[in-house]
Amino acid sequence: MPEPQPYAPDPSKGVLIVDWPLFGELARALAVRVAREWMPDLVVGIATAGVVPGAAVAAILDRPFHSILISRRYSADQVRETPAVFGAAPAEVRGRRVLVVDETCDSGQTLRLAVGAVVNGGAREVRSAVSFRTGAYAPDYHALATQAMIVLPWDREILIDGDLRPNPKYEGLLPQPVV
Repeated sequence: MPEPQPYAPDPSKGVLIVDWPLFGELARALAVRVAREWMPDLVVGIATAGVVPGAAVAAILDRPFHSILISRRYSADQVRETPAVFGAAPAEVRGRRVLVVDETCDSGQTLRLAVGAVVNGGAREVRSAVSFRTGAYAPDYHALATQAMIVLPWDREILIDGDLRPNPKYEGLLPQPVV
């Protein structure tokens, strides 16, 4: 059986480096797009990367925010090929209209798992939204469609040995700092 590999977008399709102002505009656009058609009772962000846009959308919509953990990781060095739900949907979804938010959506595996968990948690109606639609799967709402590899502002740099440094997973893709 082959060793599982982490999801790795194809950088040959381009790299979109998202800064905080662009992230804010995309969160606002996503919230407005949702609100024009449908208003949820609460927002559930998919942890980990979907928590940031989910919380922003919830704040813009003035709705309560909760999260659900769905991951491809067991630990820092053990990766699953397919995502899995780690924990139940928040109890607050029962009988409510719920918007499930993630940062990107390619195959839809993670989003479908989250929606299924929220439905199983008793939600009355569930819709999905992402900041970036990068593949064939179509969530109910998205802010931007692109095939580019997305580099998010909260993921671009990480703490390494106590210093904020470029995330090694983007080595060779990010502009080098001027010294």
